[in-house]
Amino acid sequence: MGISVTQLLIILAIVIVLFGTKRLRSLGTDLGGAIKGFRSAVKEGSEDPAISQSDDNAPDQEKKVESDEKIDQ
Repeated sequence: MGISVTQLLIILAIVIVLFGTKRLRSLGTDLGGAIKGFRSAVKEGSEDPAISQSDDNAPDQEKKVESDEKIDQ
């Protein structure tokens, strides 16, 4: 009912033929770097309470900017 090992190997072979090993290697490197950056940003955000507090105030600041723009017009 599921995908067998031989089917996965066939799919892997087709992907390698279509994209090539250099492109797949660079894609894996880029994806790994993006995941690493995302994890560090999430960890940094949870450790710094000032960041989470500034996010809570963001809608109020947007409303203030919108009201200032209306006054300028």
